[in-house]
Amino acid sequence: MKKRKVAIADFKILPKAKKYINKILDSNRLSPGPYTEKFENDFAKIHGRKYAVFVNSGTSALQVALHALKEINGWDDNDEILVPAITFIATPNIIVHNKLKPVFVDVESDYYCIDPAKIEAKITKKTRAILPVHLFGQSADMEAILKIAKKHNLKILEDSAETMFVKYKGKPVGSLGDVACYSTNIAHIITTGTGGIVVTDDKNIHDTVKSLIFHGRNNIYLKPEDDDDTQNKEKVSALIEKRFQFVHVGYSFRPTEMEAALGLSQIEVKNTIVKNRQKVGKAITKALSEFSKFFTLASVRIQSEHIYMLYPIVIKDKRINKEELLMALEQNNIETRLFFPILSQPIYKKIVGDIEKNYPVAKMLVENGFIIGSHPYITTSDIKHVYSVFKNFLTKKGLI
Repeated sequence: MKKRKVAIADFKILPKAKKYINKILDSNRLSPGPYTEKFENDFAKIHGRKYAVFVNSGTSALQVALHALKEINGWDDNDEILVPAITFIATPNIIVHNKLKPVFVDVESDYYCIDPAKIEAKITKKTRAILPVHLFGQSADMEAILKIAKKHNLKILEDSAETMFVKYKGKPVGSLGDVACYSTNIAHIITTGTGGIVVTDDKNIHDTVKSLIFHGRNNIYLKPEDDDDTQNKEKVSALIEKRFQFVHVGYSFRPTEMEAALGLSQIEVKNTIVKNRQKVGKAITKALSEFSKFFTLASVRIQSEHIYMLYPIVIKDKRINKEELLMALEQNNIETRLFFPILSQPIYKKIVGDIEKNYPVAKMLVENGFIIGSHPYITTSDIKHVYSVFKNFLTKKGLI
């Protein structure tokens, strides 16, 4: 019998989700409506925010959040945004798409997020914001980042795509910057198939984002119910004049009620999701700790929580060839991913030049790091299998 694949991610549709989807289909309403509104409101409350906007992807969330910050604050094209040298490529991409300039900052060697000690050296008169990425399931060092942002009058856009429902020093991750964005992509903590969420406490940012995801439309008309009150002549007159008025150069980034229903069904069991992910992540650490002299395993920042969206591993013994190890894992049905290389990507070598050597920690992590899954559906048997593959590999290499 073929071994079960230990995948990077997995997903099971909950009975509640099926119930919600059937209700939506029966209602004949697919455009954003009551499920979207409840999903947004619940998500905002959980993350200590006043407002949330559900969009069609985490990348779209980042795109419109940065667009809103640029427009509201009057930034110029080619103004600079500080971003970590280790992240998924969508993070710097949305800076380029907004006609701004990504300026890379090296990362921490232990938690892999942007290194606050290296931020100020990258600040220039054109720097406008810091874009910290909360990587793999836990927060960047926001306390230090906030101090730097305040000192230099910079905005903060948090990329929280991989970190929701957990806390940093007692506060929800994504609750501290001017705006934060999450992803509900198929591989993430909760999944709506595709989707993303923008959260903020700033009504101007919220209203601008709401407009931007609907082609830049005037907020007087964003859903069918907005023109239901036909008895209010003043309101009807304004609607007739403005409901097809566009005030921003926007996008078509709206999701449907069905994606919102999938997300809502999972928010309702968020405590179980957090508990199960943390259980799996801790079990992987415990299983592989026997090999800690060969590998750096996932570590948890002080006064923080980790949800183990992914499980990072960094080789620290030079006798281990990463490609050989990844091949052994893949051939034994353990799925792997590389450690988010950015500066070695052909497109970024073209945009910013061959600068990877100037980021020694990021370069080391790209060369020696990789990722395995730590989702809630990984079983004790799966973890034993992962352990045995690592042990067999090290044994065959004569290292143990």
